[in-house]
Amino acid sequence: MSNRNKLNRRQFLAGAAKAGAVLAAPLIVPASVLGRGGAVAPSERIVMGGIGVGGRGGYDLGILLQEAGVQFVAVCDVKQARREAVKQQVDQAYGNRDCATFRDLRELIAQRTDLDAVLIATGDRWHTPASIMAMKAGLDVFCEKPSSMSVAEGQELVAVARRYGRVFQSGMQRLSEANFVYADLLARTGRLGKLHTVYAHQLKFQMKTDWLPAEPEPEPEEFDWNLWLGPAAWRPYNSAYLRGCGAWLDYHDFGTGVAGWGSHTICQCQSALGALTTSAVEYVYPGNDDADGLVCRFANGVKMVLNAQGWPKAGEPGMWRGSCGVRYEGSEGWVAIADGYPRPEVSSPALLREFDSLLHDYQAQTNRPLHHIRDFLEGVRSRRPGIANEVVMHRTMSTNHVANICMLLRRNVTWDPVKEEFPGDAEANRMRSRARREPWRV
Repeated sequence: MSNRNKLNRRQFLAGAAKAGAVLAAPLIVPASVLGRGGAVAPSERIVMGGIGVGGRGGYDLGILLQEAGVQFVAVCDVKQARREAVKQQVDQAYGNRDCATFRDLRELIAQRTDLDAVLIATGDRWHTPASIMAMKAGLDVFCEKPSSMSVAEGQELVAVARRYGRVFQSGMQRLSEANFVYADLLARTGRLGKLHTVYAHQLKFQMKTDWLPAEPEPEPEEFDWNLWLGPAAWRPYNSAYLRGCGAWLDYHDFGTGVAGWGSHTICQCQSALGALTTSAVEYVYPGNDDADGLVCRFANGVKMVLNAQGWPKAGEPGMWRGSCGVRYEGSEGWVAIADGYPRPEVSSPALLREFDSLLHDYQAQTNRPLHHIRDFLEGVRSRRPGIANEVVMHRTMSTNHVANICMLLRRNVTWDPVKEEFPGDAEANRMRSRARREPWRV
């Protein structure tokens, strides 16, 4: 199914079948090759590789390995132990030893011309450059969030996806999860009345600019620090960056501040507002260092408030309980949802009566599966944009990036989402992009 060859595998197999009929030679072909018995024929499978498959990427890989229509064939990672572990996992799943390993993503993209698509789950600084490199090579991309480090990166990614006709999906998976989709539908269909305020869970703002002291670098084959840094500014190696869930997240050179968590919840709020293809226009600095209470106003007057103070205990008043929470308030009611809820919390039980029917109608009208990776895979086959396509990613991430700029400048800012600039604000406009280290100016 590779998109990179003028004569694709389906055409080749069709031609071979005709030639075989002419030769009339007896041939026994396994049913799985023909796609019978519920199997997916090899010519119909999406051939995929992975770049940086650890953490969240490991979760994504587990889902892909369960998809009969996917064949995962190669992994690239700067960590030797990780790429070997992924190879072992893939080979065990398929009962072979075919999964290839690469340290450098450029080699994977150049050498594996059989690929249709890639999973990108690197650190934030690599998301856009790796996606652009892959799309320019003719690959479709499922990229984990946050999928851009700046407004300029998002603009660049959108331009490349359009120019090369690629399917791009950002890992904003709650756009495909039933509870979150239902909460969004309550807001979008007027069942909450006129919306006035939405709330987005936010981790406390961190964008450190200091360096950790230098430690001896590992051997590149074991861990390639230069490739790990990629487009980020050069910093001396320190193992502390790599501990836990990613200590690098708090550093400006590697992380995305508000966007690190807002890529989950701000995106969800914009979905509820029907504003996935625009961005907020006014950003009110909260007067603190953690972004708690930062207000983003949209052109329709609805305000989105960032909540960085966690959540209350069961039975206590508050926004929600759990991670990645959102809350939507209208003139006739409210809904709140976070990870782990059996159903959304609502101001009235009546708001939950249509849970099944409303989701059924949504799926019938949109033809979207409530399964984020499957939505991407269906897009690869049909060429339909994903629900978290490059435009949705860029516009919701722009709200995140402008909120970052508001926090870094410690003052209010105004944003024009049409011109994608801060009107009359040269200081803020200079912060729409980040420098990339050579040779990663893709």
